[in-house]
Amino acid sequence: MDAIDLLIDARWVIPVNPAGRVLEHHSVAVHDGRIRAVLPTAEAHAAYPAAERVALPAHALIPGLVNLHTHASMALMRGLADDMALTQWLQDRIWPAEARHVSPQFVYDGTRLACAEMLRGGITCFNEMYFYPGDAARAALDMGMRAALGLIVIDSPSAYAADAEDYVAKGLAVRDALREQPLLSFCMAPHAPYTVSDRTFSRLITLAEELDLPVHMHVHETQDEIEQSIAQHGLRPLERLQRLGLVGPNLIGVHATHLTPGEITLLANNGSSVAHCPSSNLKLASGFAPVARMLAEGVTVGLGTDGAASNNRLDLFQEMRLASLLAKAVSGDARALPAHQALSMATLDGARALRLDHAIGSIEVGKFADLTAVEFNAPEMLPCYDPVSHLVYTAGRDNVSHVWVAGRLLVEDRVLKNRPKNDLENLVVLWQNKLSMETKA
Repeated sequence: MDAIDLLIDARWVIPVNPAGRVLEHHSVAVHDGRIRAVLPTAEAHAAYPAAERVALPAHALIPGLVNLHTHASMALMRGLADDMALTQWLQDRIWPAEARHVSPQFVYDGTRLACAEMLRGGITCFNEMYFYPGDAARAALDMGMRAALGLIVIDSPSAYAADAEDYVAKGLAVRDALREQPLLSFCMAPHAPYTVSDRTFSRLITLAEELDLPVHMHVHETQDEIEQSIAQHGLRPLERLQRLGLVGPNLIGVHATHLTPGEITLLANNGSSVAHCPSSNLKLASGFAPVARMLAEGVTVGLGTDGAASNNRLDLFQEMRLASLLAKAVSGDARALPAHQALSMATLDGARALRLDHAIGSIEVGKFADLTAVEFNAPEMLPCYDPVSHLVYTAGRDNVSHVWVAGRLLVEDRVLKNRPKNDLENLVVLWQNKLSMETKA
C-alpha cells in the first residue's frame, strides 16, 4: 500500500483524455502535487492510505480550466467602457486610461483580483498578455495560480517600455528571473499586426525559435484590421505573418474571427493554434469565428475570456456554452462542437496550445493535480442524464465547489482559501475612484 497526500472520491471523474470517457464512482490519488492514480473508489480506498480524503458524492471532477487568452489586470477596468466598437473602445477609452493609470501596482492588484475571480470559477491556468509581466507573475504566485506570461511587445512607447527593444529586454529579464518557478511558463506576446512592425516581428521570430516559446498575439479580430493591413502592406494580416515566418506551430492566434477557408487551411497545415473568445467577440461586435470549420480541418482551438474590460466576466463556463452554441448556429449544424469537444477546448486544447499538455489539461497519471470539482445537486442541475452535457450547457461557475492547483486546495466549498492580502476589496475601490474619472472625460 502506497501512502499518498490526498485522495479525492467523486461521483464522476471526467479525464478529458481519452476523449468522451466518463468514469463513475472513481477516485484520483494525488502525491507531491501530481496524479498518482485514477481508479474505482473501492479499489482506491484499499490501495492508497491518504493523509487527506475529500468526498465529492454529487460532483464531477474535471481538469482545471485553461484560460487561453486574457489581460488579467484589466479586471480593474470592468465596465469602464461598454457598448462601443473595438476601435472606439480602444482609442477613446482604454488606451487613454492605460496611459494615465497602468503601473506595476495596477497590474499586481488587478491580476490578484482576476486570479480570485478565475479560481472561484474553476480556472487554474491563464495565458496573460499585458504590461509589467513580472508584477502579474508575482500576483499569480501569491494566489497559487498557474500562469503563462506573455512578454508583451509593441512598437509604441508606454509607461512600461520606451520602444520595441525595451519591451523585449524587459520581457526577457522577467523570464530569466522567474524561469525556475514551476507554476510559470512564458510566451512571446507581440500585441497585434497593426501595432508591431516587420522589423520587430523578425526579431521576435528569432527569439521564439531560440527560446522555444509560443507566440501569442491578436490576429484577424475585426474586418477593419484586415482592411487597414491591405491598405498599408498590400496583404491580409495572416499572409503578412506567413511571409515573415510567424505562421507555424508556435503561433497562438487570438480571436481569428475573420478567416477565409484558405487561411484556415494555412493555420491547420502549419500546426498553429487559435484562442477563441466568443463573449468578447460578441460584445465588441467583432464577428463570428468559423470554429466548426477550424476544428474540422484540425486546428487546435482553445477558449479564452479576453480581459474583463471587454467581456466583462472571466468565466470559462460561459465561454464553453457560447462557443458550442455559436458553432452550431454559424455552421448550420446542430452536431457541431459537441459538449465533450467544448470541454476539451477549455482544458486540454488550451494546454496543448501553450505546450503544457504534458503537465496539465487532463486527469492522467503523472500530470499535475490541477483539478476542478463541480457540484450537481442544486435544483438547476437536476436531473442529470449526461454529466459532460451538463458541464457545458447547464452548469455555471457558481457550481464550482473545489479547486486544486498542483494538489494544493485553493477553493473549498466555494470559498477562496488564499484570501488576497492587504484588503484587496479596499484597493479595488481606490482604483475605481481613480478610473471613474475616465467615464467623465
